[in-house]
Amino acid sequence: MEFVHKECYSAQDLLDIVELLRTRCPWDREQTHESIRKNLIEETYEVAEAIDNGDTALLKEELGDLLLQVVFHTQMEKENGSFDFSDVCDTVCKKLINRHPHVFGAATAENAEQALQGWDEIKKAEKHNQTATQRLKDVPRALPALMRAQKIQQRAAKAGFDYAEVAQAMNDLRSEVREVEEALAGGNPAALEEELGDLIFSAVNITRFARVDAEEALTKSSDKFVARFERVEALASASGIDIPNASTQTLDSLWGEAKATK
Repeated sequence: MEFVHKECYSAQDLLDIVELLRTRCPWDREQTHESIRKNLIEETYEVAEAIDNGDTALLKEELGDLLLQVVFHTQMEKENGSFDFSDVCDTVCKKLINRHPHVFGAATAENAEQALQGWDEIKKAEKHNQTATQRLKDVPRALPALMRAQKIQQRAAKAGFDYAEVAQAMNDLRSEVREVEEALAGGNPAALEEELGDLIFSAVNITRFARVDAEEALTKSSDKFVARFERVEALASASGIDIPNASTQTLDSLWGEAKATK
């Protein structure tokens, strides 16, 4: 395959370039699905960050990087004789057509909720009437833990396993706090890890009842902490306070002042 430089490249050019890299570049040739797995995850988060920042130019670039990962994984399977990029496109097109009967068939959907409900019902049918447990197990372990917890809880709720009201979920959260306190007092690291996990899982349950995305809520809290810490650092510097050597009372006072500043 001879490469031709162009002013503007197409999707087919991307496929050809990756195929060429797999034959002529030592690094690209050595890669496997496992070796570049984390790259796919990282690129996905970089796309999300571009969206969050409202940066259209960066979004275009990051979507290209993400597409490269799709093409790279597909090229490896093409070499194995399993499938190629056309097969990937064919599969997703058929899925979209099948799961949108209100667009491509005779069904109707008056709003987004009905469209989503239809999608879920068709998806369940495609999975050949799985048990509720299997649908929980189908939530990928590779997802961020908060996102996975929320999806598992949503699927359990759809199966009828749920609290009747948020007050019951709050009681469960308080119970988990007490169990964390007991684990701390007991000094057993394994027990503490387990109870802290249960506490976080219970907190996610509250976000589900409140129709709040747990992942986004924690991201915003982390951003808020960073902003307040920046203010604390500035206040400490202005007052000649060395944060690593400051007392807890001093740090609490600085934090309170930072918190009061919008």
